Amino acid sequence: MPVNVDLNDLYAFRALVEYGNFRLAADSICLSQSALSRRIDKLETVLGIRLFERTTRRVTLTLKGHAFAERSDKLLVDFEEVMADLSEVSMTRTGLITVACVPSAAYYFMPNIIRLFQARYPRVRVKLIDSSAANVYDAVIGGQADFGISFSGRSQPDVHFLPLRDDPYVAACRHEHPIAAKASLSWHQFYQQAWIGLDKTSGNRNLLDQALAHIVPEKACICETRHVTTMLGMVEAGLGIAAVPAMSMPVSGHSALASVPLTDPPVLRTVGLLRKTGRTLSHLAVELETLIIEQYQAG
Repeated sequence: MPVNVDLNDLYAFRALVEYGNFRLAADSICLSQSALSRRIDKLETVLGIRLFERTTRRVTLTLKGHAFAERSDKLLVDFEEVMADLSEVSMTRTGLITVACVPSAAYYFMPNIIRLFQARYPRVRVKLIDSSAANVYDAVIGGQADFGISFSGRSQPDVHFLPLRDDPYVAACRHEHPIAAKASLSWHQFYQQAWIGLDKTSGNRNLLDQALAHIVPEKACICETRHVTTMLGMVEAGLGIAAVPAMSMPVSGHSALASVPLTDPPVLRTVGLLRKTGRTLSHLAVELETLIIEQYQAG
């Protein structure tokens, strides 16, 4: 006797397995919670088994659900690989991909990535969670994001960190500032200027504090902000200079700002992709992840 299960039921099942939460799973495949619940109920009825244990806080797989998840996931992967070979399939594919991203990469790098991705998949929505490195990590671990872009996570056992690019810190200043003509600037010279800093909740602040623990600023900072983009606004307003990742600087020729390499010592952060250990991404999420890797390597 044939089993009346369609692919949409399997995608609904996979989404609930990945997120363990009806609301998040429904959002990820652009369904209402009630529609997702009906698909899961239908699947359990057709199969004649209970796939999930439901509590008020969490949805977990039963033993039979685990066995079904392994086989159905392989089926979906095989199906998506076949469909990916068809040139017209990208124009009709729909879905939602959520990426958690530190603001510097989100603001100056992701717009071009999303433009390229939407040219290939015009009906797929990309949601950006632009927040601090700590929040990016939490979003990836908690399932709110398919994957993340950050400069931390390498030492965390529950995430896989794929390094993409080393990003050096530079001194941001206005073009008419005296340091703009310099080929480089030492940290001692930097701290002799009126400078703007980041508060202790910033991942960039923590990284710089560790790298420059042996250097005592000659002047206290004149202002602290929480985000690099806000700090750059302060610099552009002429309040002072700031140490920022090179990636966060506006495109040359389109801003009042200039950058000068910081040395003695040079400080780098490594930007990379974060994925929860053991998580299998959807075909579309893998496509976006691959595009990001290609663009970082090309840049």
